[in-house]
Amino acid sequence: MAGFLSGLGNLGLGNLENMDIFAKEDKAPAKEEAAPSAQTAPAVLEQDLIFDKKLKCPVCDKEFTSKTMKTGKAKLIGTDFDLRPRHEGVDTVKYDVELCPNCGYAALSRYFDKIGQAQAKLVRENISKTVKLVPYTGEIYSYEHALERYKLALANAVVKRAKTSEKAYICLKTAWICRGYIEELSGMTHGHSDLSEEARAEATSADEISRKETMEALKQEEENSLENALAGFTEARMSENFPMCGMDETTMDYLLAQLNFHFAKYDDAAKLVANLLTNRNTKPVIKNKALELKESIIAAKKKA
Repeated sequence: MAGFLSGLGNLGLGNLENMDIFAKEDKAPAKEEAAPSAQTAPAVLEQDLIFDKKLKCPVCDKEFTSKTMKTGKAKLIGTDFDLRPRHEGVDTVKYDVELCPNCGYAALSRYFDKIGQAQAKLVRENISKTVKLVPYTGEIYSYEHALERYKLALANAVVKRAKTSEKAYICLKTAWICRGYIEELSGMTHGHSDLSEEARAEATSADEISRKETMEALKQEEENSLENALAGFTEARMSENFPMCGMDETTMDYLLAQLNFHFAKYDDAAKLVANLLTNRNTKPVIKNKALELKESIIAAKKKA
């Protein structure tokens, strides 16, 4: 989608902002936590669930550190309709892009080392020569920084001519990042205790307007990302082998069914659900979710 990578100009990659993602190749600060008491377990802190991991870039061969989740430490508490995981105390999705601060190569963790020499050359020629990165010094990754990393990962994926499924997966996770960012902003409060009552009211009002505008922009970006994910995964489903992005065939079909339902493509969603319910390989947990989605589709079609 044209313009989907807007913002890369700030990183010296303005020429990549309008790339066609699936072009064919010629062949909030957290809420204040209550103090732990004898009856209350200590709050889970994001910084306690991550660590700095040393990596070697496969493009420039230089070493760097990246903030990474500690294996098995984050407690899963649920998932969203599109399989976005929710963990206690941390949004793990923020930490799933590795970014080399030396050459600008970025990719999802599962794909970071899976790059050929020809692809690395494309990254060096189209990313490394012009990228301008500002060192990040935060103790944890902010949503703003995480969103920037995902855009860089998508730009790299397009430049290196990655598989359609990889680009679609980045789009899906970008939507998850936008959603998490919106949730953070929804819970934010703004204090201006050093100002007069009148000035504080004006500042608070300005903050609120800015916050709402940011949330509206993020919501639009989330929808654009989901739309790109649906288009990419639909194409990859017909041309690539499984497992795909760590998902088996039935998990992918369930995800596609949910995305089609989200965009009111009820007939397409219903066909996928029907296949899931008759497929012997569908896991019970997916089958149960598919049954719930079937009821939602029936109800939505009655209202349409």
